[in-house]
Amino acid sequence: MCGIAGVVTLGPNAPAPTPEAVRGMAEALRHRGPDGRAIWGSPSGRCVLGHARLKVIDLETGDQPMPNEDGSVQAVFNGEIYNFKSLRAELEAAGHRFQTRSDTEVIVHGFEEWGESLPEHLDGMFALAVWDEPRRRLFLARDRAGQKPLFWTQVGDRLAFASEIKALRTLDWVETEVDPSRLPYYLSFGYVPGPDTFFRGIRAMPPANRMLVEDGRVGQPEPWWQLSWRAPGGAVAEQALAERVRLLLKASVERRLIADVPLGAFLSGGIDSTLIVGLMRELVPGPIRTFSLGFADDPTYDESAYARESARRFSTEHTEFTVEAQEIDRIADLVHVHDQPFGDSSAIPTHLISQLTREHVTVALTGDGGDEMFAGYPRFLAMTVAERLPGAAARTGAAVARRLPYPSNFRHPLRRVRQFFDAAASAPERRMLQWVGFFGEELGDWLRGGLSVPGDDQLLASYRSAWQRPAGTSALAQTLSLNFSTYLPEDLLVKADRCSMAHGLELRSPFLDTELMEFAAGLPDRARIRGHRQTGLKWLLRNAFPDLLTPELVNRGKMGFGVPLPTWFRTHWKERFEDLLIADGARAHTWLDADRIRGMWEAHQTGAADHAHRLWALLTLETWLRAL
Repeated sequence: MCGIAGVVTLGPNAPAPTPEAVRGMAEALRHRGPDGRAIWGSPSGRCVLGHARLKVIDLETGDQPMPNEDGSVQAVFNGEIYNFKSLRAELEAAGHRFQTRSDTEVIVHGFEEWGESLPEHLDGMFALAVWDEPRRRLFLARDRAGQKPLFWTQVGDRLAFASEIKALRTLDWVETEVDPSRLPYYLSFGYVPGPDTFFRGIRAMPPANRMLVEDGRVGQPEPWWQLSWRAPGGAVAEQALAERVRLLLKASVERRLIADVPLGAFLSGGIDSTLIVGLMRELVPGPIRTFSLGFADDPTYDESAYARESARRFSTEHTEFTVEAQEIDRIADLVHVHDQPFGDSSAIPTHLISQLTREHVTVALTGDGGDEMFAGYPRFLAMTVAERLPGAAARTGAAVARRLPYPSNFRHPLRRVRQFFDAAASAPERRMLQWVGFFGEELGDWLRGGLSVPGDDQLLASYRSAWQRPAGTSALAQTLSLNFSTYLPEDLLVKADRCSMAHGLELRSPFLDTELMEFAAGLPDRARIRGHRQTGLKWLLRNAFPDLLTPELVNRGKMGFGVPLPTWFRTHWKERFEDLLIADGARAHTWLDADRIRGMWEAHQTGAADHAHRLWALLTLETWLRAL
């Protein structure tokens, strides 16, 4: 796990990249690679590569940039390749000579052997760059799910890339002007959907995309893999599915235990992390370190008791941390590590547990991806129900629901009934945004400074493209596809990567194993959800591991990795918010209606409504604007 950076000139008259400039980029990524920085410049003067290394595998000889036998091909890479041993054997049989034990070296020789099809051979998480000196070409690629980030920019006849935006911003020729037109997207989703960013000149490489720069020509990113969310034809025995998922998940965990440094696991007390730790217990004969969080102010957000029980059952060396409201002081750090406003408040506990876990281990396994691959969110169930409702019934239900009280408690069941019927009559992509978004259809009333809400064709482009799937794909499969291509790479994996790498901690996600993802995407709906209760979500996982999951855990609804924002904004965070966003002079007032911010704040303070998640999105935005 590392940080990568580089600059390439696209023509003979372009200013040559300097090692000093790329060294500055690598230094900006030192949190991702605290164990050393290195620079390599091509003999032609056309390319300089930089690397910040976190030592995990091959601690002695695995430094990057890494060359092939004669140094004509060089690679920098961020992530882990879990099938590198089998790839190495295949490449050695083809005549390639290896000098290290590192997984990075299979990238160098793999590019020589397979060219642009290299990513298709790799099983892992990665963002990589390969420079081919004889052909003067640069190859960039990103992993299937989007676990590792990659940003790039082109200005005239120069191109730069890096693991994080902050590294690109160290270059004085990169365009880093803020693009206000991205604000409606942020206020809708809690992030700016890729490939756009909040900076005009900087682009995000989409997951499972590759890009070739050759002979001064910059090719467009193009997909090299896509997950097919279609169930196979014919009946499949449930016992066979259970046996298959057990085999695949255990093999995935085993592949992610390879490390030359201390390794542990996050243990939330939910199904996914419990399964990961339980399988680790079957595979690891010695001690296992596990880590969890509890909340001091609100027990309704606290799963630590369930984590404690799982740690006891699996005999782990368990460490428990406590999140307190004083973590508001962490917001400036969160803005810095994300480089852009980020609306997901669960970044707070993720950042904290990563920092504290890094004091004990260098690598941690997580349950990330379990809900995405096996249908663990209540919105998946809601979408399937909504798709079955006749339009007239949905409209009638919405009319009746609007007459019911609207509880201020974000988790109140009646509130969820209102939200369901309010959205049920909408198109699927608009419905999903109403359920998971921040500012709804009234967003246009908030905007100032000449900003307007984009039309649905633009605003919902990523949702609509994900929803359009071949005929015969079920509503549930379409919803999973939409979630996989939007929320997973744009929110969950961004949070996991930035918050962990801010402290030099590598996270590994067994549920995002290639073979396991492809298996899960082909499941019949009946193996994903049963019935109309939360305990029917993630049905296959709940029932395939009776030896690892207790009946209490199987029959418990999803809790989520949230924080008690409603209470904190009325108590410990009240003064901070008022100083930044209620007082005159707030930067956000340039783009947003100040009176509406005050009205929302007052409604939250009186308990008339729960606007905690919107308030967090605004607080993050204001903090970012002041830090520019």
